[in-house]
Amino acid sequence: MLSRRLSSPIPIRSSPLQLPENASGSSGSGDAKMKVLFKSKPRTPVDLVRQTREFLIYAEHSSDSDPRESKREEKMVELSKLIRDLKHVLYGNSEAEPVAEACTQLTQEFFRENTLRLLISCLPKFSLETRKDATQVVANLQRQQVQSRLIACDYLEANIDLMDILVAGYDNADMALHYGSMLRECIRHQSVAKYVLESEHMKRFFEYIQFPNFDIAADAAATFKELLTRHKSTVAEFLSKNYDWFFAEYNSKLLESANYITRRQAVKLLGDILLDRSNSAVMTRYVSSRDNLRILMNLLRETSKSIQIEAFHVFKLFAANQNKPPDIVGILVANKSKLLRLFADFKTDKEDEQFEADKAQVVKEIAALEPKDRS
Repeated sequence: MLSRRLSSPIPIRSSPLQLPENASGSSGSGDAKMKVLFKSKPRTPVDLVRQTREFLIYAEHSSDSDPRESKREEKMVELSKLIRDLKHVLYGNSEAEPVAEACTQLTQEFFRENTLRLLISCLPKFSLETRKDATQVVANLQRQQVQSRLIACDYLEANIDLMDILVAGYDNADMALHYGSMLRECIRHQSVAKYVLESEHMKRFFEYIQFPNFDIAADAAATFKELLTRHKSTVAEFLSKNYDWFFAEYNSKLLESANYITRRQAVKLLGDILLDRSNSAVMTRYVSSRDNLRILMNLLRETSKSIQIEAFHVFKLFAANQNKPPDIVGILVANKSKLLRLFADFKTDKEDEQFEADKAQVVKEIAALEPKDRS
């Protein structure tokens, strides 16, 4: 009996909301009062996430071609608004700065269930602007701390297969930049970056970087650089374990690429990697290879000044190595006069005291080499 008594008021309470604004017997001021009286209560951050999740579930299972979904467009518009509202909570807007407590509540609810997974899988169904908003939401959530913990990291560790989806996004021209941006934010977490480094995906980056679409290739190169420079200890471990195949691919597909931009970016990144102290063991191994030296000497002969300069920063490691293998010494001695002539006119566009000091040291090392050192 109790349930029957409670159920009856529902249609009675909802009926006034269905009245048209210009219903007979209502004045203009009466309309305004009605609007104020029934104005919807502001949604809390938790409400926002829950409603977004419900609409994402709908979007995941709906289709443009489904004749039964006459209100699909209307619902997708509402979903876009919800995602924009999430962004405003996290970033603030022109009228207000973000509120820490609201960001915390939103973050907790977002990672409590599968909202991120739904957002990633539904991204292709969004408009361009909504994709941008969603990408910004994901980026911000990676930095949000809840009780001094990055709970986004915990979620990603438990749902690490999402990285497979994001990396594979480079194969989709329409989605590549959005998924690439999300991927770079996710690999801010060391455990997530470690997963990507140790996966088969790393080999795919050598192809992505050479895509004919410049924007996608540049985005993939940015992610590749982030993977190889952000987390020092993880990168050092990866390079030590995967030295042979990694540098074989790096040399042949990037440093010897027919594409000028690819070569320039690759030789600069190589310098960043080898000059990092955490990679000292890898650097020593790299500068003991005659094949590597041959490639760097060819890059020194490039007509591009920027490639020459970046190649020099790697070449100087070969020259400065006090334990040069005999075949390295042999190559340097055989090319001594050519190298000394090259460095005599070798200058940067702007004055650079450190560069001049490095060049002087390299010239000194090479000039001191004698044929007898080959034994």
